[in-house]
Amino acid sequence: MKRLLLTTFLMGAVISALPPTAWGQDAKQDFSLVNKTGYELGKVFVAPSHSDDWDDDVLGQDTLGNNEAVDIKFHRANKTCQWDLKVVYTIDGSNAVWHDINLCKVEKITIRYNKSTDTTSASFD
Repeated sequence: MKRLLLTTFLMGAVISALPPTAWGQDAKQDFSLVNKTGYELGKVFVAPSHSDDWDDDVLGQDTLGNNEAVDIKFHRANKTCQWDLKVVYTIDGSNAVWHDINLCKVEKITIRYNKSTDTTSASFD
């Protein structure tokens, strides 16, 4: 299985002002996103809960295929625990959104799609 490792630099202006020695350390909000939907995901967005901006797609130019996972990393200086997650399907551009995820307590998010109910769900471990 292809494993992607992405570093998400949320709140870029604050992060760029920090010393480079702090950049390589893990943040408590880091998590793995596992795609078990049966479809490819074209975009993944993570933003502080109820913010007005989704920031950048953390996948960049990549996609996240079915049965693939991506490690999403935060800068250690980021103290916010409550985050929103949005995934966008490649096939039709539809999306699913989850609010108020406590990423200080969640290490893995697995998303699944149910064809019979046409819903995308997530489990938080």
